[in-house]
Amino acid sequence: MFRTLAVAGVLTVATVTAAAATLNAHAAVNAGPVVAAATPTTPPGQYPNPGVVTGATRTHDPSVVKTPSGGYIVAQTGDNLPLSTSADRTAFRAAGAVFPNGAAWTTAYTGGSRNLWAPDISYRNGRYYLYYSASTFGSNRSAIFLATSTTGASGSWTHQGLVIESFSADNYNAIDPNLTVDTAGRWWLNFGSSWSGIKQIPLDAATGKRSGTTIRSLAGRGGGAIEAPTLVRHGSHYYLWVSFDFCCRGASSTYRVMVGRSTSPNGPFTDRNGVALTAGGGTQVLAGHGSIHGPGHQTVITDADADVLFYHYYADSGTSYLGVNLIGYDSAGWPFVY
Repeated sequence: MFRTLAVAGVLTVATVTAAAATLNAHAAVNAGPVVAAATPTTPPGQYPNPGVVTGATRTHDPSVVKTPSGGYIVAQTGDNLPLSTSADRTAFRAAGAVFPNGAAWTTAYTGGSRNLWAPDISYRNGRYYLYYSASTFGSNRSAIFLATSTTGASGSWTHQGLVIESFSADNYNAIDPNLTVDTAGRWWLNFGSSWSGIKQIPLDAATGKRSGTTIRSLAGRGGGAIEAPTLVRHGSHYYLWVSFDFCCRGASSTYRVMVGRSTSPNGPFTDRNGVALTAGGGTQVLAGHGSIHGPGHQTVITDADADVLFYHYYADSGTSYLGVNLIGYDSAGWPFVY
């Protein structure tokens, strides 16, 4: 989720007001429009509409996990981190919030607000892990926390504490977390928004908390807008999905989904043309088209039928909704959506 329309790290009051109003409008999860599904024959380089979803599809910064029983849980930005569920990846229903009684430990970072950002939900070792961020617009005085649950249900989550925080003197922003477990069983937390870009820290697999002091740089645009990392392995590569440009402007949002890849979870990541993501590179996979505005803050899961891309987009009305598309890979191993 974009918080830093930064010129030397400065956010205008008008932009903050507009972005906050947009986000508050999206915090509740409501039924959205039904958009015609694209066909699997959509060629690479053309952008399909989202697949058909129904019910509680009003969302922002969705993160999705498949449950052991075969259903889906969606965690998203909003007051106390709203949840929704689906049995079939098509029909969704509201399912309460992660912290229905609030999360008092976050308010020092949110200015007292209950609005928490950009959760990352996954299922590991018999329980659900939820990394999420607390901050205010335009500030990198931010924090990422961890909660765990054995069921994923509203109110079942246990606060596990702070994972990493950032301060105004730092050149990064501790928001937009994403957990990756590599083929060697090592845990990594990817995070970041604007400033100097996307970062990565090692985690202790036993606790899910930070291990050591190393911070790697995975991607950046020289201060330009980049955020929402999602690092997923497919085949012999790790694909780093990010969002470029601006969220939270309703139908004027310019978010777009980009990707790079590496044979290592630590990079270096390059795009299709060989440009390093740390040098502003990125191969575009999805962008606004027609009545689909600013698709981004993506998450990727591997499902029984395909890899699946979840994201939010804005309708002409300025309301944000859940987008779902399948992912294909061309002969060179680069992803496209259909």
